[in-house]
Amino acid sequence: MFEIIIKIALLGISLSILGLIYRLIKGPSTHDRVIALDAIGINLIALVAITSVVLDTSAYLEAILLLGILSFIGTIAFSKFLEKGEIFDRGRDL
Repeated sequence: MFEIIIKIALLGISLSILGLIYRLIKGPSTHDRVIALDAIGINLIALVAITSVVLDTSAYLEAILLLGILSFIGTIAFSKFLEKGEIFDRGRDL
């Protein structure tokens, strides 16, 4: 029973990633594309976590942490770019 639920979860996450890739390519606005990219990162984390459960190993936990950090940094950078038009504030007084 557990294996069937895991396979259904993997299928659902995979379909969700495919739908988000479509939204990333055809998104009506840049904001939709940024949200789709962030959601793809979250779904990749879930996919790696479920794969780790299936393989009964904790070796993928570092990959999950790395994906989470990169997804977070990417989302912050994109949102700052959309807000101000630049990522780094170079002309700012300290």
